[in-house]
Amino acid sequence: MTTLTMAKAINAGLKQAMTDDDRVVLMGEDIGTLGGVYRVTDGLQREFGQRRVMDTPLAESGILGAAVGLAYRGYRPVCEIQFDGFIYPAFDQIVSQVARMHSRTAGNVRMPITIRVPFGGGIGSAEHHSDSPEAYFAHAAGLRVVAVSTPQDAFTVIRQATASDDPVLYFEPKRRYHVKGEVDTDAALSAATPMDRARVVVPGTDVTLVAYGPMVATACDAAIAASDEGVSIEVVDLRSLSPIDVDTLVASVARTRRLVVAHEAAQSGGLGAEVAALVTERCFDTLAHAPVRVTGFDIPYPVAKLEMQHVPDLDRILDGVDRALGRANSLTGVVA
Repeated sequence: MTTLTMAKAINAGLKQAMTDDDRVVLMGEDIGTLGGVYRVTDGLQREFGQRRVMDTPLAESGILGAAVGLAYRGYRPVCEIQFDGFIYPAFDQIVSQVARMHSRTAGNVRMPITIRVPFGGGIGSAEHHSDSPEAYFAHAAGLRVVAVSTPQDAFTVIRQATASDDPVLYFEPKRRYHVKGEVDTDAALSAATPMDRARVVVPGTDVTLVAYGPMVATACDAAIAASDEGVSIEVVDLRSLSPIDVDTLVASVARTRRLVVAHEAAQSGGLGAEVAALVTERCFDTLAHAPVRVTGFDIPYPVAKLEMQHVPDLDRILDGVDRALGRANSLTGVVA
């Protein structure tokens, strides 16, 4: 075991992927000489050279367009989108080309492209530097969408993504880059939890709390805080946003009979709505209360000074748990 920050774990995962397969190439703005604005790719160009770690122009559509061509030629490109809010110029390439190519060619062409996206708020950045665009891509058939929450997952899933023949949107929570954790860098990839599986992080009996990416740590804090009041929260890290691991969710809700979903992105049309619908369809007779969503507000990410008012915190999640339990909460003010 090695103690690594999440940023260093991604770096180690990319290094291992490039060592294992010389078809893996990295592309992005300032990822080579500088090592990326978050230094996630630091040192990789020195080790693997400019032909495998390529600094690109400031043109996200161009990056993804070039990646499509490379994938056609048998390479496995890993593209970094420097900030989440910069992904929109590449939206057409991703949903119109990358996501559709396998279907368009009747299965004859694969698009083994990994798109790394630092996402979420909490770092006090300017406009376009904090966003949560994951739902746009989870809605696009043909894409796999994942979000990591720990250094171990960051290391493992980036290797799984580069090895996948399907295009993968790999969302990494930028405000967790410097969080440290134990990482087994020697574990066989074949023994790892599959990329499309959710994971029960904290077992519980009273409420299922589903989160992903940067919100998983906050959900675990909520479980600890709630236990002081005798409430047992089961925390589920969704991990895969498309496809969603319905079986793990259903098994958890069958035990707890209540569901709370938390994410930073806006509520309307978000992943919380999809999780709530999937669980309700399969657990309607089991649920003791309607599913509860605790999310960002339906506004663009606010200016830096107000950003943490937008991101769900411990108190808002615990209030959502109170709603699911039918206890006094901010919406009702009384017991439901």
